[in-house]
Amino acid sequence: MPKRKEEEIFLITNPILTGFHPDPSICRAGEDYYIATSTFEWFPGVRIFHSKDLKNWRLISTPVNRVSQLNMLGNPDSGGVWAPNLSYSDGRFWLIYSDVKTQSNSWKDVNNYLITCETIDGEWSEPIYMNSSGFDPSLFHDDDGKKYFLNMVWDYRPTNHSFYGIALQEFDWQAKKLVGQPKIIFKGTERKLTEAPVMYKVNGYYYLLTAEGGTKFEHASTIARGTHIEGPYEVHPQNPLISSWGQPEILLQKAGHGSFVKTQTDEWYFVHLTGRALKYPETPLLENRGYCPLGRETAIQSVYWENDWPYITGGNFPKEEVPQPQLPEHPWETESGFDDFEEKSLAPVFQTLRIPFSEEIGSLTARPGYLRLYGRESFNSLFHQALVARRWSDFRFEATTAVEFSPTSFLQLAGMTNYYNTQNWSAIYITHDETKGRIITVLASEKGQLKSQKAPEVMIPADVQTVYFKTIVNYAHYQYAYSFDQKEWQVIDQLFDSLQLSDDYVAEHYGGFFTGAFVGMFAIDTTGNRLAADFDSFDYQKIEEELLEKVIVPT
Repeated sequence: MPKRKEEEIFLITNPILTGFHPDPSICRAGEDYYIATSTFEWFPGVRIFHSKDLKNWRLISTPVNRVSQLNMLGNPDSGGVWAPNLSYSDGRFWLIYSDVKTQSNSWKDVNNYLITCETIDGEWSEPIYMNSSGFDPSLFHDDDGKKYFLNMVWDYRPTNHSFYGIALQEFDWQAKKLVGQPKIIFKGTERKLTEAPVMYKVNGYYYLLTAEGGTKFEHASTIARGTHIEGPYEVHPQNPLISSWGQPEILLQKAGHGSFVKTQTDEWYFVHLTGRALKYPETPLLENRGYCPLGRETAIQSVYWENDWPYITGGNFPKEEVPQPQLPEHPWETESGFDDFEEKSLAPVFQTLRIPFSEEIGSLTARPGYLRLYGRESFNSLFHQALVARRWSDFRFEATTAVEFSPTSFLQLAGMTNYYNTQNWSAIYITHDETKGRIITVLASEKGQLKSQKAPEVMIPADVQTVYFKTIVNYAHYQYAYSFDQKEWQVIDQLFDSLQLSDDYVAEHYGGFFTGAFVGMFAIDTTGNRLAADFDSFDYQKIEEELLEKVIVPT
């Protein structure tokens, strides 16, 4: 690929990973760049993306893909895999991740693990247990060959602040265990809520990067440096390194938790989480910054150095466009949003809740060319849900599926869902009514309370085998539609609020939550018969502005 002229400036548009992709950890191996992101309760754990130019990215690996590496049965909403840390050293990739078992109580029951692999897309090792003292762990490879493990320490004592500090402990790779005693090396700044430690060594300084201020709109990244790995550490003279808090009008909000990378052309970049909020026109700018149904996404910023301190180019807030590095542009083939389920394994874009896709919940071979889901537990379950879904990646899109399902009880349901967590979701589905027989209806859950007002009960003709479902998302709202022939569509006269499928909405009412909206297919059967639903296809397509009025039916 030809190199560009020096005077040419090419731009990267943020976010680089759209939809729920938080807590990015970036590393370089030769001429290849990789970003690992959090997955929380969705299986498989950790998504790794690949780029050669920092602009174009593709999903290349889901390394935590066996129950022996990750058993999330019973994990709470927004538990599971938090903040992975990816690094490359000694000819292999190193991945640190957490499995959070409780997340909204006085205790944080979190187990931290290490897995390795010589290739990014190979079979990763069985996990090495590290500790359980806190979350957001990382691994630092010092230039003398020593390795160090870092994590924030959680303090359960009611009289103390929960975020106790950043701990450092040596890791012995040969013995496969931590050695010595952990030492608190950084207590954070006045922003508090100090987490996500990542260590770097540049020009004789140890740099400790952390996230502070919480995970909402006040979020920020802080950086400190010292000449010894155990400190003391001095904070950046113009801290924070990045935050959106002082820029309520910009698109990219929640900027914080991130990591650095240096290119082979000696350019520095910083990847970080961000959120694009839906704003309501009547809301004052500073009163409510909005809601992010796409979840926390991944963005990238250009970095320069001055007096041995890194700075975000153009100021310490996120930019929508940043200059590309001096590398040949390397686009990837555009992936289709359509899946006809002809393969013997699920496409990587799909995930399941807490458990892997297996015969427990479904099959791609029982009926070739179909995704078969066996009816299992309800949307409220923390154990065995037969639900296969993908992220909302756009503010405007439509998703379509086709399903065959023959229930004989109202306890049997199958169809399409827009899902945030066990308490907040909606669905259009086939079920059975005692007087009407097989019907289509709609149900929603808001903060754990079922809502069925205005729900239709559309009788399905006896000769109809396949029912088609569609969801149409348009920024602040979405709708459902159905068809018996995939030609004539009937739109359900009910608007759903996108904001209800967001961290920000849930956090207004209870707890702290950290994922994003998904759209997908499900089957529920609480009779115990595990009635199968067969899905012929699933299609996800972004809607361009000029096409919007052609697919949205006004109510």
